[in-house]
Amino acid sequence: MNERMIRIRGARANNLKSVDLEVPRGSLTVFAGPSGSGKSSLVFDTIAAEAGHQVNETYPPFLRNRLPKWTRPEADEISGLSPVVVIDQRRLGGNARSTVGTITDAWTYLRLLYSRIGKPHLGESNRFSFNEPAGMCPTCSGLGEAVEIDVASFLDLDRTLKEGAILLPGFVDGGYWLSKYTDIRSFPVDAPLRDWTERERLALLYGGEHADRLGVKPPADFEGLVAWFERIYLHTSDSLSDRKQEAIDRFTRSGRCPDCGGDRLNAEARAVTVLGRTIGEMALMEVAELADVVAGVQDAAVAPVASALVERLRAMDAIGLGYLHLGRATTSLSGGESQRVKTVKHLGSSLIEMLYIFDEPTVGLHPQDVHSMIGLLKRLRDKGNTVLVVEHDPAVMAVADQIVEIGPDGGTAGGRVVFHGTFDQLRKADTPTALALAQAAPAGAAPRESAEVITVGPADRNNLQSVTVDIPTGVLTVLTGVAGSGKSSLAVELVEQHGAIVVDQRPVTANRRSTPITYTGIAASVRRLFAKESGLPAKYFSANSEGACPVCKGHGVVYTDLAFMDGQEAECETCGGRRFTEEALRHRVDGLTIADVADLTISVALQRLSDPTIRRGLHHLDRVGLGYLRLGQPLSTLSGGECQRVKIARELREAAEPSLYVLDEPTTGLHLRDIGTLMTVLSRLVESGHTVVVIEHHIEVIRRADWIVDLGPGAGRHGGRVLYEGPVADIRGTATARALGQR
Repeated sequence: MNERMIRIRGARANNLKSVDLEVPRGSLTVFAGPSGSGKSSLVFDTIAAEAGHQVNETYPPFLRNRLPKWTRPEADEISGLSPVVVIDQRRLGGNARSTVGTITDAWTYLRLLYSRIGKPHLGESNRFSFNEPAGMCPTCSGLGEAVEIDVASFLDLDRTLKEGAILLPGFVDGGYWLSKYTDIRSFPVDAPLRDWTERERLALLYGGEHADRLGVKPPADFEGLVAWFERIYLHTSDSLSDRKQEAIDRFTRSGRCPDCGGDRLNAEARAVTVLGRTIGEMALMEVAELADVVAGVQDAAVAPVASALVERLRAMDAIGLGYLHLGRATTSLSGGESQRVKTVKHLGSSLIEMLYIFDEPTVGLHPQDVHSMIGLLKRLRDKGNTVLVVEHDPAVMAVADQIVEIGPDGGTAGGRVVFHGTFDQLRKADTPTALALAQAAPAGAAPRESAEVITVGPADRNNLQSVTVDIPTGVLTVLTGVAGSGKSSLAVELVEQHGAIVVDQRPVTANRRSTPITYTGIAASVRRLFAKESGLPAKYFSANSEGACPVCKGHGVVYTDLAFMDGQEAECETCGGRRFTEEALRHRVDGLTIADVADLTISVALQRLSDPTIRRGLHHLDRVGLGYLRLGQPLSTLSGGECQRVKIARELREAAEPSLYVLDEPTTGLHLRDIGTLMTVLSRLVESGHTVVVIEHHIEVIRRADWIVDLGPGAGRHGGRVLYEGPVADIRGTATARALGQR
């Protein structure tokens, strides 16, 4: 065996077709291919999973139970691996206490600096921690914001309880939470809340003495809606999911803490200075500027601390994050920003022969900024590490030592290595990526014109400098500019001022049982087909009801808890992973069992299933380039880009009245050849009378837009200004213009 190779034999994860591959160690290898072709299955679900599993196996069982779980991939052989570091695009998230400073450890260094040489002297570094009682502001508990529950938004007074009068998440008819209020006979459940007495409404909201005075006294454990909301959403130390954060945003009002002014710290900590600045002032300085300030610390006693902090800040600046400040909440970072923040801690590492795996590291980067990320990848490789990158950007492919293309298409039509070689060799090949690279850019059509505009501003959010722009209606507008120039801030202002529909990359669902069948609403139609053919009730063809395999409960797999060892997930022996009972699987429609239908891809289902309702439900998913998804594939397994395209498909299906749409980098995860498909979809939205605004860096999307708003010229305090707004063909003198070839 060649010890300088990562050797893979017979990889069969997901759609991989017994892939054999050797990847040179100590090199930068890019994995390319169409969406859904199997790139992630090979890189993340095979190579990373095996490397992670083998590292975990070196720890005692007690520790393994507390480490991230890696499912061993299906493969005949995987060898030549190193300890793996996966740097993906998952947003950092975290709770309201997580900031850029805490996640990068820069805040740890900074508060240590203040505890040692700050004047007046306070001592321990926890006195400067907003997560410790010794340091946090007592008014806001270290959050920097005073959050006030918006009780008026909890209820729709014109509905009854059963009709959805409680607007909080989870209060659905027949659901567990709603039953806590409808089944106790204390409230008139069939009357609109507007007809309730004031005492009844107060009891519903606040419980306590109000509930005690009702005609039928609630149980002892009765909890008013306000107390319930505080317990579930506000008084929790868990990381906030996107869904919980949306609920908090919807049902609370927040503003800067009146006591600490957003610094999060108590009065004693706020009074301490270093170099004439408080720690709160330093937390709001841009990283690049803060590095220069901290470099001015001359006290020899803290030289190691200052040096480590400056090194960490310079590393952040080097990968294009110099415009952030340490007080920035991690929940506000984009996927691309999150990925680069995760990378910072590895730049100063002296470890070599590691395995680094990146998922589209150029996401969120302006073409001008891509070279910074390329430099980072090369630095990691040149230190003696192996770097594997899933990427679509030709600029990254061009500097790679090796390119592996998986394809030739998505889903069942992919899963094979169709090319393995250098970039120059790829350009001469006959593969989807090679053909897309060789294809001439389509000529831009004449821009659509608009008679009306939507005015946004004046906007001062984040780094925006009293920006006012006019967005033309009924056309496609693209917001451009270098990373940190203010694009997302302007988009948020647009949404807040005009009520736009946001189509972002957040997960469609976290429920493993949610699939294209359930999401598109065709589940009932599919079950009716089988019910009509078999004579059985439709519920016998649902894996969530009577049709579910009694052993695995319709999951297709059985999980065995092995206590202090890794749990084992195995295919259900009773149903063979098919999820349904024997009775359900006996019946067929057009030669297909109900399990066979779940295994169909969307494109094949459109050909095999003639029911008009089913075809209508799947049509738009196929139009947005997701025809390779299986009908039974859990939506929780989709990438951010795929989630966004699922949402676009839903809007194509549901949109009726002309609406305003804001999309956040819809080209994420798209192969070069699929850009045209996306543009066709966006054009259809526009042609249906909608206004579409896109935050985007992809040159082809920018070139084919009707209108452009270019922000800059730099990031952070060096940006936040409108450099140009108008037809794309007329932009000149900006970084975006240069990327378009329009000097």
